[in-house]
Amino acid sequence: MTGAMSPDRRRVLTAGAAALGAAASAQLWLPAGAQAAGRPLPDGVFGLGVASGDPLPDGIVLWTRLAPDPLNGGGMPDRTVPVEWQIARDTRFKKIVRQGTAQARPAHGHSVHVDVRGLRPDTTYWFRFRAGGQLSRVGRTRTAPAPDSSGGNLRVALASCQNWQHGYFTPYADMLQQDPDVVVFVGDYIYESTPSATGVRRHEGTGEPYSLTQYRNRYAQYRSDPDLAEMHANAPFVVTFDDHEVDNDFAGDIPQDPGKQAHDAFVARLTAAYQAYYEHMPVRATAVPNGPHIRMYRRLEFGRLARLNVLDTRQYRSDQATTQEGAQDPSLTMLGAAQKRWLVDGLRHSPARWNLIASQIMMAETDLQVGEGKLWFYDAWDGYQAERNALLQEFRRVSNPVVLTGDRHLTMISDLKADFADPRSAVVGAEFVGTSISSNGDQDQAAFRAQWDPRRADNPHWKLLDAHRGYHLFDIRRDGIDARVRVVDTVVAPRATPSTLARLRVEAGRPGVHLV
Repeated sequence: MTGAMSPDRRRVLTAGAAALGAAASAQLWLPAGAQAAGRPLPDGVFGLGVASGDPLPDGIVLWTRLAPDPLNGGGMPDRTVPVEWQIARDTRFKKIVRQGTAQARPAHGHSVHVDVRGLRPDTTYWFRFRAGGQLSRVGRTRTAPAPDSSGGNLRVALASCQNWQHGYFTPYADMLQQDPDVVVFVGDYIYESTPSATGVRRHEGTGEPYSLTQYRNRYAQYRSDPDLAEMHANAPFVVTFDDHEVDNDFAGDIPQDPGKQAHDAFVARLTAAYQAYYEHMPVRATAVPNGPHIRMYRRLEFGRLARLNVLDTRQYRSDQATTQEGAQDPSLTMLGAAQKRWLVDGLRHSPARWNLIASQIMMAETDLQVGEGKLWFYDAWDGYQAERNALLQEFRRVSNPVVLTGDRHLTMISDLKADFADPRSAVVGAEFVGTSISSNGDQDQAAFRAQWDPRRADNPHWKLLDAHRGYHLFDIRRDGIDARVRVVDTVVAPRATPSTLARLRVEAGRPGVHLV
């Protein structure tokens, strides 16, 4: 959130932070005696970079993982390694405000999650790590505004769906230049698919990941994308997972293909997938998995300007319906009872001007049937209509609800209706389904139009549909949200040309979204 430092000033600092910080590391943080015991670490322990996440007014999570051989299990010795960390107000680390030592343990893949507290609100910081005499690159992060802060501007980037084999993660290069205060990533950070000889890039390994080592290798490969690594090193992320971090379209402990994955085997797969997810994400200790369970739904506050409710729409859901009648079954749940109560209570009692909901899958209706009748995606909220409709009724009493979504590999921006069965029903909110970072590659735009334009008449709540790759950028102020759909011309090459496809606006106190 802009405050003590202007956006332009911060962008200037971003460009030189890594170079200045690296030089400062060498000059001001001389190697300690970590190698003196005679058991030096392999070279390149910080090859997976650094990251930060889940900003608080007084805190931030700092992340790294020691992995000198990242695509082969990590390559670390089977022992706990002390990792020193520092966080400072300047790139040269002359104004260090907090420092300490964390333990990188084999049980957590030698990952490090430092939950730093005692920081100033709405402030930019730089951080770094050291282990075995080796220095990490320098990262840059930012805390949330003070709890009583009500003004200013919060810049949020929405990202999802980055398939390694479908393309390079070129949208992040543009996102870095836009300098968001926080990146909200709503799922499909990795894909569990097998290596493809026809992909733009090839997945590591020989098949889908099932074991912990295999998931670690897949995450490490994704982390090696230079644009993703640079974005992680320059802004805090708030993350949640969707299905491909485990298995396509899974529901709770039910795989996509239960006839091929026995229950016990899938529980073991869940356990490995959640463990690797935690090890590679900048999240707090509340997300340490308990076997095949992980707590990811949580709430972050950005002063009194915005409350961000981060959902988990995979772990607690009922199995997907297979018919229209099933999709309207009131016993089906997307959120589970506890998470639903948590969300509704957080919306009803929110002090924030804007109430943001990070939902992995689309909430607005998608009627695929041209003309009479309805045809839905049962994996999305359309497959859990009773719970979705009850939540939309709650939106009537919520201050400025806005849903941020991924999954579709398309930009789909909609008004949220109290009752999608009645096109005349009230608009109760807005939803931004962000396009993918790379999934679906460089899509055939003419084919997309031929497929989707005939459905526009059956979905009058849709305000914008597009199939370019990219992300969404939001400038949130008290009077409204200005949104930009940022796209790139290609993801099949390592460099791309970005542009703004569309600008949209959500006015405070007026539910819905409109094109500018």
